[in-house]
Amino acid sequence: MGFVRSDESKKMEIEELKRMLVACAAVHRRKDEEEFKGSRNNINNVPKEIGGDDEEKLVCVTSGVSFLGLALVNCLLLRGYAVRILIDHREDREELRELMRRTCSHSVSAVTAKLTEVDDLTAAFEGCRGVFHTSALADPAGLSGYSKSMAEVEVKTTENVMKACARASSVRNCVLTSSLSACIWRDGPLQDLSSPVINHESWSDESLCIDKKLWYALGKLKSEKNAWKLAEENDFKLATICPGLVTGPDFIQRNSTATIAYLKGAQEMYADGLLATVNVTRLAEAHLCVYEAMNKTAFGRYICFDRVIASEDEAENLAKEMGMPASKICGNAHDHIPCPFELSNRKLTSLMSSTLGRCYIESLNE
Repeated sequence: MGFVRSDESKKMEIEELKRMLVACAAVHRRKDEEEFKGSRNNINNVPKEIGGDDEEKLVCVTSGVSFLGLALVNCLLLRGYAVRILIDHREDREELRELMRRTCSHSVSAVTAKLTEVDDLTAAFEGCRGVFHTSALADPAGLSGYSKSMAEVEVKTTENVMKACARASSVRNCVLTSSLSACIWRDGPLQDLSSPVINHESWSDESLCIDKKLWYALGKLKSEKNAWKLAEENDFKLATICPGLVTGPDFIQRNSTATIAYLKGAQEMYADGLLATVNVTRLAEAHLCVYEAMNKTAFGRYICFDRVIASEDEAENLAKEMGMPASKICGNAHDHIPCPFELSNRKLTSLMSSTLGRCYIESLNE
């Protein structure tokens, strides 16, 4: 069982993958040339041994040919990882293999596995040190965004991925892409809530998501909670990242299912000061940062955003990018009275500043 993307969306992702592989190949060729020149100038140069760190650099990305998946694969390749892309259609695998052959890419491989089959996933993960489950599901009709049945499928497929991670002998760490929507939908008046701050300790209310038919939030919420339960039961390391609305080049065309689904309830999120976005490249960098720190300081959940839509102008700009009326986001902005909720990504910002250097601070502002 799987979801079929539109031909247009699929074509866009394949073209993006081609561009990415060509760019990465050029980077690696320059590095190889620099290393070769350095070795010629060093008479005491010792050939590099194969193995060791190289064996630690193989990771698997589910939904690797998707909006977030491609950004993550690109980030991993530039960091020196070997990436195994998981796809669920054999014809896609053959197309990808031909593309990799033409671009002479030896750091990327593709494997076919159904997210509904634990045994398939276990075999696909074997040999990998880490798994990134980006959980990118698409609406087969391309219209409804994200249905109740899709939420149920997402919960089950995430459960399967966690079970496969536990079974695969080589897997040490898993990073799961959840959503900020799994954190912000809380029931009750502000004065009855423990804190107006939404951070990594906040969870959405399941019954509220059901009552409001927020199926995307419900799917992410239940998937993440089940993932944590399975990780604890099977004693493997898990970290989850909860991003806001994921934006970037052509995001409404390339990531329409998640975009439409995330924006259900947009007016309420905007009024509460909880409508946030994150650029897809910055989100990919956050995934890599958390993964590399999991054996040291990284743990638990991380909220990820780089912008909070807090004004009518910002709402209009976002709506323009998506080709929709601004009223779909901000409603009657003249009557807008900001609610004193506060989003905090302090935990992720602190990790990225200490792990990857201050160059990432500007891309993940609190």
